[in-house]
Amino acid sequence: MTPFPTYLAAATVPWNTVIWAAVVVFFLVLFRAPITKFLERLAQFKMKADKSGVEVSFDAKQAEAGEELARAVKSKPQLVQTQQPGDTKEIAQTVQTAAPREQAQRFSRSEVLWVDDRPNNNIHERKAFEAIGLRFTLARSTDEALDILKDRSFAAIISDMGRPPDPRAGYTFLDALRARGNQTPFVIYAGSRAPEHQRETAQHGGQGCTNRPEELFKLVTKAIIESPNT
Repeated sequence: MTPFPTYLAAATVPWNTVIWAAVVVFFLVLFRAPITKFLERLAQFKMKADKSGVEVSFDAKQAEAGEELARAVKSKPQLVQTQQPGDTKEIAQTVQTAAPREQAQRFSRSEVLWVDDRPNNNIHERKAFEAIGLRFTLARSTDEALDILKDRSFAAIISDMGRPPDPRAGYTFLDALRARGNQTPFVIYAGSRAPEHQRETAQHGGQGCTNRPEELFKLVTKAIIESPNT
């Protein structure tokens, strides 16, 4: 058999390439709409799957926060006497309302300064906040807190009221802060939530005053969500 001329074989290569390219283009044009729709559905499915995972994960974090707040209530005898049996369910509802999952990223990038000379008294409250992503820096005195604030900013500040030797250290700290022009949301977590103390806190420029863990959770998350700096 006479060999196929090499120059003809070489000449057929470009034509084969052209033919295949034409076929590919033809099918892409013919099936462009179905392929595009398929890819869109695939992207939507992936997005839903990812979102579902995030939602389930954050639901678990909300549940953990509620459990820690309930433990915080039980650790404070003065609250156990006034809490009603149904309050545990109310705490769970408070967490879901105060820390909605659409704010998960905002919480995860927020840090709170907590000033208290006895930080171990607030372990469960901090764990509740940490469950939804908040981070904390602790200070034991007004001077230490003001020093920290010289070169750092926070999404919110929590302070107790009395710290030796100042029984009104919470207000002293708040006044010093506002005098500097620092408008960071400020919540006092102390032994009272009496109306007169809430009014006085507002007069000093604070965002709230409470002795209840679930109300603290609500006040702080609200301040963070509404802050333009978070």
